[in-house]
Amino acid sequence: MSTLNRRPLNRTLYLFLRLLFTEKLARFVMFKFHSYFNQHKMNVVEAFLFPFITLISSLFIKFNPHKLTTHNSLRTYYPQLKLPYRSFIYSNSLRFVLQSLFLLFFKYEPKNSAVKEPITHYFHSSVNYTFRQLRWIDLKLGKLLKRSLSKKTKKSVFKTMADASIWQNKLIKYIALTFILFLMAIFITIPFSLEAQAVFISFILLVAYSLRQVKGQMATIIMITLSVTTSSRYLWWRYTETLNWDDPLALFLGLGLLLAETYAWLVLILGFFQTINPLERKPIAMPKNTDLWPTVDVYIPTYNEPLSVVKPTTLAAMSIDWPADKLNVYILDDGKRPEFAQFAEQVGVGYLTRPDNNHAKAGNMNSAMRYTDGEYIAIFDCDHVPARSFLQMTMGQFLKDSKVCLVQTPHHFFSADPFERNLNNHSQVPNENMLFYGLIQDGNDMWDATFFCGSCAVLKRQALDDIGGFAFETVTEDAHTALRMQRAGYKTAYINIPQAAGLATDSLSAHIGQRIRWARGMAQIFRLDNPLLGKGLNLPQRLCYINAMLHFLSGVPRIVFLTAPLALIYFNAYIIYAPFLAIFIYVVPTLIQVKATNSRIQGKYRYSFWGEVYETVLAWYILKPTTVALFNPNKGKFNVTEKGGLNNKEHYDWGISKPYMVLLAINLLGIIVGTLRAFFGEPNQIGVLIISMAWATYNIIILGAAVAVAAEARQVRNSHRVKANFPAGIRLANGHTLKVKITDYSDNGVGIETEHAHLCRVNDKIELLMSRGNKQFSFTTYVTNTREKQFGLTLKDLSIEKQLAFIQCTFSRADAWLDWQNNFKHDRPSYSFKEVKKTSLRGFTNILFHAPRQLQPIIKFMTNLVIYLNSFIPKKPIVQNNYD
Repeated sequence: MSTLNRRPLNRTLYLFLRLLFTEKLARFVMFKFHSYFNQHKMNVVEAFLFPFITLISSLFIKFNPHKLTTHNSLRTYYPQLKLPYRSFIYSNSLRFVLQSLFLLFFKYEPKNSAVKEPITHYFHSSVNYTFRQLRWIDLKLGKLLKRSLSKKTKKSVFKTMADASIWQNKLIKYIALTFILFLMAIFITIPFSLEAQAVFISFILLVAYSLRQVKGQMATIIMITLSVTTSSRYLWWRYTETLNWDDPLALFLGLGLLLAETYAWLVLILGFFQTINPLERKPIAMPKNTDLWPTVDVYIPTYNEPLSVVKPTTLAAMSIDWPADKLNVYILDDGKRPEFAQFAEQVGVGYLTRPDNNHAKAGNMNSAMRYTDGEYIAIFDCDHVPARSFLQMTMGQFLKDSKVCLVQTPHHFFSADPFERNLNNHSQVPNENMLFYGLIQDGNDMWDATFFCGSCAVLKRQALDDIGGFAFETVTEDAHTALRMQRAGYKTAYINIPQAAGLATDSLSAHIGQRIRWARGMAQIFRLDNPLLGKGLNLPQRLCYINAMLHFLSGVPRIVFLTAPLALIYFNAYIIYAPFLAIFIYVVPTLIQVKATNSRIQGKYRYSFWGEVYETVLAWYILKPTTVALFNPNKGKFNVTEKGGLNNKEHYDWGISKPYMVLLAINLLGIIVGTLRAFFGEPNQIGVLIISMAWATYNIIILGAAVAVAAEARQVRNSHRVKANFPAGIRLANGHTLKVKITDYSDNGVGIETEHAHLCRVNDKIELLMSRGNKQFSFTTYVTNTREKQFGLTLKDLSIEKQLAFIQCTFSRADAWLDWQNNFKHDRPSYSFKEVKKTSLRGFTNILFHAPRQLQPIIKFMTNLVIYLNSFIPKKPIVQNNYD
């Protein structure tokens, strides 16, 4: 047995044999094996066949779990085995084989670094020699690349290339760009054999993955160039080689998929262009002489929101650091409510109404412009509470350049949106808005195409007068207004520093309703004032606007992607008319390349695979309004997004989830039909069936996550808590003063953390001491809950002056929202996919938990079937103890 490593084989065989037999019989069999190996001089591969042969024979042998002394080892390396072993002998045998293959070919790192090398290490050392040699080559290439880009050098290769003086010559730039485009055209259109395509795409993936950790814009540009090349080559292949002209049904469905892919490709290319070089504009300091500061009117439009929502915004707007004689705050009440007028008079702000509600929010603000005369207009939705530094962070742009007509800041939300609340991932996964306000708007700013978003912005009155006021022809008056000002020759700017925060939508239905309005409005602009047509815009501005509008036309393509794999399974329609190997080589590496590039660009603003979840939730609901708006742009009305509501109990929104449920059901049925066809159909279809079922499985995961969002979580707080970390003080009833830290706050209370254990009790009266700059304020509070070093305080019956002071010390702090993007790490696609899978499983659980009583048996069966099939998937061992 000189050709066989005795020690790993001994341990492996003994572990298998102890699973099957008693200790005495296992030792006897081991002795026979050794004799057999020595006699026949077996090699490693032949030796490793023996455990599996033994396993097959064990199907007819009863397990003996009472005498199984290797139970812990089995549970470590084979965690999916079901107990008791005797009851699950056949299914456990299959799980055992699959997990053994996984342990044989896939390496893992033990959880505890002190653990000795387990059996799987010996598998690798004996069987995966070739894989290790390939890995060694890859590591050498990686080290070579890192050495050339070492941080020890003053500049990386890419930085040196980017900063080279040669690029200052425009002619050189155009020559280089032309040459690159020429090479891309060749690589996109030249025919390759499958072997050549495999080598080509493998080389691109190797380069792209080597660049993932390289900093600098040059590496990003190279990855974008590679992604454009691979995705364009894929689309060229699809148009030239994959349409089944002999089958009308396959041709019709195939063209539908191809158009959806073309849409996705166009959005991808425009997205790369839009975000290739975010501007990241910095604020411009205001002159020290405040006499040079302009007058500003602050508009707070409201319609049906409660006074409790509008009040903090109004008080915060009054607290903005700006000369009092140059700042005027107005509540624009389209609801015409007496209590709002009374509140406005009480705090000393303007109150404006109008006899009708024509043109909704745009009409409300146009009406207000007739009664106000500020040089600039700052606009806040009635739930957006501004920081006191808002105007000083934004107004400098106007004074620097008289052509600037708009300065937009991010929309930040201190409450969780329906995705975050229902999935319980607030501050863990970037919300739907973060990509737009964290990255895309900065990219738009680079091309002078910043969008007005309806709130948290300042506009120049002269520019509004020049275009006839706020645009009211569409339900997205904000973006349309910015488009018109840019057509008139004005410039826009974006400051990516949150200077206000508001309430997110209360429910998934309200969230979808808001997005429907946005989608309808963008489709209306596309028809009525298409940015590709008309005068006044340059090409980059046109492309930025058209990409935003195309984004809201994603309903039909998303539905196509969610149903496309079922064409082959149900109708035997080859929508991609190509061999299995060709589909695999073209599709899979291209998707991986695009995901890697988007992950690098979008980073902490949008995690991989979550975009598909967001689009899936909205797809069905934006499909109809966008289609109608394209044909009849004047149809539809402005819908106000409700905010500040409560949800007293958990419930499942079956009405909203119906489209997801239908799509989920037909994909699950497709998996079953595809499996039957693979076993009983024609053998030459197995490859394409596997691809279709893999695609349908991915759709099921995405749809499962969409289903999970429809489970509405409880929302019983009237006031949302905002996390904080700043110092304060408290004065106890005995006169002692203690330093404390504010850990969270709302408009009627705070959370406190003390340095030492306290003696406060519930209902104790305490003076809360807070500061704003050099001003000190005290607030009478009462203890509502206590812990060892923490307790909660509530404020009661505060005067208007005290309410104003409290807002100034909390919501209006200049640093209140500065860390909004710091909670998120850079995207890791593998981790993101795991989180989406967990969310998908949660969706299936929600269906079971909330299902009507009549449907629960069927749904429970389907859920158990999924769990059962999932139990056969190999799992990574978690080794925590030393292996003796």
